[in-house]
Amino acid sequence: MSLSTEITTQLKQYLAKLKSDVVIEAFVDESEVSTNMSELLIELAEMTEKISLNIHKDTAERTPSFKINKSNETTGIQFAGIPLGHEFSSLVLALLQVGEHPLKISEDLVDQIKNIEGEFFFETFISLSCHNCPDVVQALNVLSLLNPNISHCMVDGALFQDEVKRKKIMSVPTVFLNDIEFGQGRMELEEIINKIDTKAGEKKADQLSQKGLFDILVVGGGPAGASAAIYSARKGIKTGIIAERFGGQVMDTLGIENFISVQKTEGPKLVKALEEHVKEYDVDVINLQTAKKIVKVNDLLFEVHLNSGGILKSKSVVIATGASWKELGVPGEKEFKGKGVAYCPHCDGPLFKGKDVAVVGGGNSGIEAAIDLAGIVKHVTILEFAAELNGDQVLIDRLKSLDNIEVVLNAKTNEICGSDKVTHLVYTDRKHEKEERINIEAVFIQIGLNSNSDWVKEDIKLSQYGEIEINDHGETSMQGVFAAGDVTTIPYKQIIIAMGEGSKAALGAFDHLIRH
Repeated sequence: MSLSTEITTQLKQYLAKLKSDVVIEAFVDESEVSTNMSELLIELAEMTEKISLNIHKDTAERTPSFKINKSNETTGIQFAGIPLGHEFSSLVLALLQVGEHPLKISEDLVDQIKNIEGEFFFETFISLSCHNCPDVVQALNVLSLLNPNISHCMVDGALFQDEVKRKKIMSVPTVFLNDIEFGQGRMELEEIINKIDTKAGEKKADQLSQKGLFDILVVGGGPAGASAAIYSARKGIKTGIIAERFGGQVMDTLGIENFISVQKTEGPKLVKALEEHVKEYDVDVINLQTAKKIVKVNDLLFEVHLNSGGILKSKSVVIATGASWKELGVPGEKEFKGKGVAYCPHCDGPLFKGKDVAVVGGGNSGIEAAIDLAGIVKHVTILEFAAELNGDQVLIDRLKSLDNIEVVLNAKTNEICGSDKVTHLVYTDRKHEKEERINIEAVFIQIGLNSNSDWVKEDIKLSQYGEIEINDHGETSMQGVFAAGDVTTIPYKQIIIAMGEGSKAALGAFDHLIRH
């Protein structure tokens, strides 16, 4: 295989930044995939004198795979498979970082990683179409690079199907630590560190509690929260933002085609742009933290209590905690989560290549999921509770053009069944009042979102649907506390609307500060 001229040109520019020699140790067999991997690595090595390549056959290592080391030091970074697609950036970053290109993390974090005690061997099972996987791969590669007791191997699940079946992996990214499942889904570097460094949590809580008084504290790092933080910081006042993960639900959205002035983009790209924009201003970004309570001390002093034990103080608060995937609430859903029950077709779809799957939900998200899956799996069954699909006509027309999608209307999902993984689903045909069963290996649930408002339900007025009620300035029933985006009663849960609501809430909070 060979890279395009455009990518080759860009790569040469990146690899020119290598400050020290890099050694790639490749492990191959006679397979076509090994040949393709070798061709890619040879092409990389020919781009710069800083990279040398050694190819090994008849080895005990996974094949095909390769390790990226320094000339005189083993880094512990390994790729099993060909890291193209979304993982190509992980490959480029690994080469640069091993070649002494500066890491973009704080010195405090570097020191913390270097001082982690214990032996850690991580394996991350990914799919090349997963847009969350690179974050996990890149974070674990950094750990491996900085601490000689930590090593990491990225494993392409589609290529190593025997391991996927043996380890019963049905969701990506799935991380194993010392051959025991460590976690699933997107994880930030600090989140991983906190899980393996037992002393990190207490230190972080103490540090947070020592922060000074904010003028506006934003809770939530999605489009509404980012917009609120930017509008607040532009007023020249002290602004902080708490985010469990920056970007929120947008990180799980692959195609975005209705963001005005941008014809087409992807969720992770938009999130990166949002984060970079926020960091252009003097905003204290506090990652991997969740709030559990707001305490109003007086009209200009609020305490936000965090689940980590830390307490932040602010003169006003903007709640922008967004929404999360709505669950069916049927037997088997929680038991088989990550074992056939999934919510992100873009991430987990490739694990079910050639299999029969179901999508529950006939709105836009459900139809889009089915269309996406149809190009990967053998057959898709859409189960819709209503008597007709609720998506846009252009999507329905596209759906009807695909011959491996079946739509079942008037279907009430009753139970998701299996042993150690999903094997079938039971539903009721509401029209004929008859129970039916379909044999499937995965269920993708696409039935909408729930507002993330439980943590304030005792103190702030919510609607019957659990949404935070706000006035025309974005203020909640607790004077001095504002809210924006999908967590509120504002109709039409759209990215562009959330951004506008975030800016409005920040302006409302600023007006509150002026008047009080």
